[in-house]
Amino acid sequence: MNTVDLGLPVQVPSTALFTDQYEFTMLQAALKAGTADRRSVFEVFTRRLPEGRRYGVVAGTGRVLDAVENFRFDPDVLGFLREHNIVDEPTLHWLSSYRFSGDIWGYPEGEVYFPGSPILRVEGSFAECVLLETVILSILNHDSAIAAAASRMAAAAGGRRLIEMGARRTHELAAVAAARAAYVGGFNSTSDLAAGFRYAIPTVGTSAHAFTLLHDSERDAFRAQVDSLGRSTTLLVDTYDVAEAVRTAVELAGPELGAVRIDSGDLLLVAHRVRQQLDELGARDTKIVVTSDLDEYAIASLAAAPVDAYGVGTQLVTGSGHPTCSMVYKLVARARSADAQAPLEPVAKKSLGGKLSVGGRKWAARRVDADGVAEAEVLGVGAVPSGLADRQLLVELVKGGETVAREPLDVARGRHIAARAGLPMSAVQLSRGEPVIPTEYV
Repeated sequence: MNTVDLGLPVQVPSTALFTDQYEFTMLQAALKAGTADRRSVFEVFTRRLPEGRRYGVVAGTGRVLDAVENFRFDPDVLGFLREHNIVDEPTLHWLSSYRFSGDIWGYPEGEVYFPGSPILRVEGSFAECVLLETVILSILNHDSAIAAAASRMAAAAGGRRLIEMGARRTHELAAVAAARAAYVGGFNSTSDLAAGFRYAIPTVGTSAHAFTLLHDSERDAFRAQVDSLGRSTTLLVDTYDVAEAVRTAVELAGPELGAVRIDSGDLLLVAHRVRQQLDELGARDTKIVVTSDLDEYAIASLAAAPVDAYGVGTQLVTGSGHPTCSMVYKLVARARSADAQAPLEPVAKKSLGGKLSVGGRKWAARRVDADGVAEAEVLGVGAVPSGLADRQLLVELVKGGETVAREPLDVARGRHIAARAGLPMSAVQLSRGEPVIPTEYV
């Protein structure tokens, strides 16, 4: 199935009802009108980046491929549609054999994007493409928002390790997707075992304050943890008195103590004091991990602190203030008839209020300067200029209904690191600003 190639022990259920009802009513009307089989091109894009963001991050592509492969209408799903009179019997008959047989092109996972970028292009009959709108947008909007926040945090961390630990702050299934997106965006590990099980993301975790409070003394708690997990474990030192806890931790584990975790207080001040104390006690290799409602700004403020790793929860899984990317799924071209040879004609919505779209089946390329640094996102319809032919961004993901571009998650993660490094240096500034490069239409 969809994860066999990666050797992951999970099956993805049917995604057929991860839709809005109007997708089915449009299908029914198009079938009746004889327009459902017209070849169509839909594109996913965003008209603007979230306020203050300099670039976006494509994440969730692998999950989109899973969703498309598993978009199936079994008897129970068809029965629900029939019972609630969602569509008529001819439409139910059509749905019973639904299999996406078209093509999908898109920015590869981990790539960066900008306003107007055709992040995903879905081509096939109107009928088979229109049904995928909601499930595609729900995945890409969520995962890309998390990955963008993760990328900003990774840039602020400056190479220090990042732990995703937000599972308790969001829906249990969203938590798994968030951990995956955070890993694409630059995080190193997750506390969520379901994410580790499903996507082979490294998992970490030791103890909470409850474990210390369970025991008669902090010393008893630390001894129990060291006896169970070894001297290389991470001990939580801020339940009572931090200085006393650090002293006890080193007494019990010795200089081999793996790390101490600080979860409250003035993290900048406490981290300096703990580092000094650890060094004086001979635990120079013991790391310091900080948690406590961190975001990219808090991480950046700790750049001068002797911190080795950050644990981030709430702000990460909620997109650090921007939980969606406002991506849309729009018809940009369609054939005048159902004839397979009928040429595509550009179509576009004309609207007041900034909701315009640009018609035509687009290509995208990133122009770079003499130093190889990105200077513009260039979009167009028709022939690609020769100077941009080797800078095209869209890759083939699905061909004739078959996935052709599945890849390990580490590939997407590495791609993002490289893509971010290819942007102007101002891309990683946390100050508010416009997209770091402009979008140009040719």
